[in-house]
Amino acid sequence: MAHIPDGVLAAPVLIAGALASAGLVAVALGRLDYERLPQAAVLAAGFFVASLIQVPAGPSSVHLLLNGLMGLLLGWTAVPAILVALTLQGVFFGCGGVLVLGVNTLNIALPALVCGLVLTPLLRGATPTRVFRVGALAGLLGVALTGALVALSLAASGEAFQPAAWVILVAYVPLALVDALITGTVVAFLQRVEPGLLPT
Repeated sequence: MAHIPDGVLAAPVLIAGALASAGLVAVALGRLDYERLPQAAVLAAGFFVASLIQVPAGPSSVHLLLNGLMGLLLGWTAVPAILVALTLQGVFFGCGGVLVLGVNTLNIALPALVCGLVLTPLLRGATPTRVFRVGALAGLLGVALTGALVALSLAASGEAFQPAAWVILVAYVPLALVDALITGTVVAFLQRVEPGLLPT
């Protein structure tokens, strides 16, 4: 995941990430769908629990993200849900840090939002096979974009971090495939048992 710890990123990257995240959260709160708050709480809890199994990768770590799933099911509501989950992970488990919370939030919430905005329309009236494929694509895209943003954050912090950025990109490939399988399966399952949970 994008748990870049404090003390790694350069100050300009931290400031830019904090400002971008603050803007993204402000827009998301303005578009908050209050009917999806219980669903957001459940998905944020799943996101939180999935982070407990971490595999170190350079100055960061990787684990299931499920941000593509959150983006598909929550849309803009995924942004504050991810912020809350990341804050709790930092407070209770020391994942990430206080100064990098903005960058870490941006690295995960922005891909979730992209998945929601781009892929959600493809779910409307879709067959079960297509629903699985859209879900799998969301899982793949969410993790791939997060990996790219984490690598970019590291590379922008100095030449010394460029090898670590490449390690991160490689480490996210198997994670993206696993996340795609899980997200596709969950979305297909929801379509069968509770299609009302999927956006319309």
